[in-house]
Amino acid sequence: MNQDRGFFGHPVGLRTLFLTELWERFSYYGMRALFILFMTAPVTRQGLGFPTAEAGAIYGLYTGMVYLLALPGGWIADKILGARRTVLYGGIIIALGHYCLAIPTLVTFFIGLVLIVTGTGLLKPNVSTMVGQLYQPHDPRRDAGFSIFYIGINLGAFIAPLICSYVGESINWHYGFGLAGLGMTIGVIQYALSRGTLGEAGAKPVSMPAEQTRFRWGVLLFVLALAALGKLAYDGTVSVQTLSSGFGVMLILIVFAMFAGLLLFGNWTKEERGRLIAIFVLFAASCLFWSIYEQAGSTLNLFAEKNTNRTTPFLPQPFPAGWFQALPPLFVIAIAPVFAWLWVKLGKRNPSSTIKLSIGLLFGGLSFLILIPIAGKMGVSPLWLTMTYLLQTIGELCLSPVGLSAMTKLAPRSIGGLIMGVLFLSNSTGNYLGGRMASVSESLPLPMLFGVVGLMAVVLGGVLALCNKPMKRLTAGED
Repeated sequence: MNQDRGFFGHPVGLRTLFLTELWERFSYYGMRALFILFMTAPVTRQGLGFPTAEAGAIYGLYTGMVYLLALPGGWIADKILGARRTVLYGGIIIALGHYCLAIPTLVTFFIGLVLIVTGTGLLKPNVSTMVGQLYQPHDPRRDAGFSIFYIGINLGAFIAPLICSYVGESINWHYGFGLAGLGMTIGVIQYALSRGTLGEAGAKPVSMPAEQTRFRWGVLLFVLALAALGKLAYDGTVSVQTLSSGFGVMLILIVFAMFAGLLLFGNWTKEERGRLIAIFVLFAASCLFWSIYEQAGSTLNLFAEKNTNRTTPFLPQPFPAGWFQALPPLFVIAIAPVFAWLWVKLGKRNPSSTIKLSIGLLFGGLSFLILIPIAGKMGVSPLWLTMTYLLQTIGELCLSPVGLSAMTKLAPRSIGGLIMGVLFLSNSTGNYLGGRMASVSESLPLPMLFGVVGLMAVVLGGVLALCNKPMKRLTAGED
C-alpha cells in the first residue's frame, strides 16, 4: 500500500491533481458564465450580436463536444501518451483557447472554442484516472481521496463565475475570457512543477508502434476536418445551426450504434444482457437530467440577465448575471456531506439506484416547473433562480454519484471502460440538448418551455420509479 500521507493523510500527488482540476474548472466555468451572454450581447456592448437561436446552437455544440471528446482523450492517454503527458498537453491547449477568446475577433473566437474543446477532452478524463492510480486497489483512503478531489472541482466552479462574470460583464468580455485563461495557466504551471509527486500514476501508456502511427494520422485528419468545417462556417457556406444539428444527429447515431451493437452482436449471458438494457434506461434518464441541469449556462443565464432583478442595496449597480452560476457548486459543497451521511444512516432502507435516479429527475423537473408562474415577467426576485438551483443540486446529488456507482456495478467486466464512457456520452447528449433548448427560448414562450421540459422530467421520474421491480430483475439485484 502507498503509505504517502503528505496531503491530509493522502498521497501528496492528490494535492497536485486537486489544484490542477480546481484551476481547470475555474477556467471552464468562468468562460461558461460569460459564453452565451457575450454571444447575444449587442455589438455596441462589444458582444457578437448573435441571435439567441444561433447562440444556443453554438453553446450546445460546444458543451456537447467537450464531453464527447473525453472518449478519444481517454484512449489517447491509455494507448499513446500516458495520462500524465495528456493532462499537461490538454491544460496548455485549454489556456491557449481562452487566450484566443481574449482577442476581439470572430476568427479567434471560433479557434478558441475548438482549442478549449480539444484540451478539455484530453485533460478531463485523465486527471480523474490518475487520482485512482495514486492508491493501491484496496487502499481504504481511495473514496475519501475522490471526495477531496470533488471539493476541488466545486471550489473552482464556485469561484470562477464570481470573478470572471464581474470582470467580463462589468469591464470587458475579453478580459473575463483572459482571466479564465490565466487560471488555467496557473494550473498548468503548478502541475508541471509538481509532477514528481505523482509517482508512477499516469507515467506510461500501454502502446504499440502501429497505434502510434494511427494516432498521428488520426490527429492530422481531425485537424483537417475541423479546419474544413470552420472554413465552411466562416464563409457562410454551412450555417452554425446546420453544424450543430449535424452534431446532434451524430450523437443519436453513436448512441444507437453503441447500444444496438452491444445488445445484438455481443455474446452475453441473460444476466449481462439484462444489465445492458438497464444501463440504457439509466442513460436516457441521465441525458434528460443533464439537459435540464446544464441550462444554467444557457437558458437560465439569459433568464438571469433579462428577467431577474439583480439590484441590491450593497452594490452600486446590478450584480452580474453569471453570479447565479456560483450557486450550484456552493450548494454541492454545503449539502453533499448531508447526503453522504443520509445514505449511510438509511442502511438497509437505502433506496435502490433506480429510485434515487427517479428522485433526481423529479427534483430536476420541479426546478423548471416552479418557474412557470414568473417565466414571462420582468424584474422577478432572484430567490426564484436560487430555489431552482437548489432543487437541481438536490437532484444532482441523488443522480450523479448513483449513476457512476450503478455503471460500475452493472457493466460486464469485459467492457467496463466502454460503459464508463457512456457516462461522458450522456453528459455530452444532455449538454447538447440544453444548449439547443436555449435556441428556442425566444420563439417559444418561456412558461411553455419550462413546463414541457419540467413535466417530461417529472413523468419520466415517475415511470422510472414504477419500473423499480423490473429494473431489479434486469440487474439481478445489483440495482
